[in-house]
Amino acid sequence: MRSRLAARSARLVLAAAAVTALAATTTACNPNDITEVSSSTAPSTAAGNSGNDSSTISDSGSSTGGSRSSGSDKAVDSSNGKKSDYGQSCGTNDLDFTITPESQAGGYYLITAKAKSGITCYLDENTPSVSFGSSADGVASPVGQGGEDPIKLTGSTAAYAGINPKTTNNDSGKQFENVIIATSETDPNPVEVKLPDTATVDKPIVTGWATNPANSVPVII
Repeated sequence: MRSRLAARSARLVLAAAAVTALAATTTACNPNDITEVSSSTAPSTAAGNSGNDSSTISDSGSSTGGSRSSGSDKAVDSSNGKKSDYGQSCGTNDLDFTITPESQAGGYYLITAKAKSGITCYLDENTPSVSFGSSADGVASPVGQGGEDPIKLTGSTAAYAGINPKTTNNDSGKQFENVIIATSETDPNPVEVKLPDTATVDKPIVTGWATNPANSVPVII
């Protein structure tokens, strides 16, 4: 299990590096990104302050068609038991993301993903790739909640995933104002989304995608 997480972390570091230049030119480089903090700023408190605050990103990718990646043959035709092409996979640049703070389980961030106008695509990777910064220790490890596969996104249909940026019970952690999200470890177009508040990050976790936000509360099990 550790070797798979290490490999996942290494791939996410490479994906995160792709947006490092973008991060360097936004919000004055977020100078607080690597500031050591005390437990008084832990996201379990900050993230639960208000359920009404949110941060939204709309990437400038194409507004027609699906992901630039090829479609995946994962749907099953019930008439003959064979797989058939159900449509194009969602790339990160096919989606709009909203992040809201939630108070359950000590506080976490809820990601809401919707297809951009005119796009119909499928989330066939059941867990998003999430990281804070470009270091391996900022990569969120997947946990057991959620994980529906695949999820069809079109119109107002949404998929949800939960992030807990700090799972340790100590004073350690680094502060971040943004999070890097991709639909898969190999997605060439990860996006950096501004958080609704500053997060203290130490051993973060992320759930799989779900169609019900109640199934996206990140808990280590």
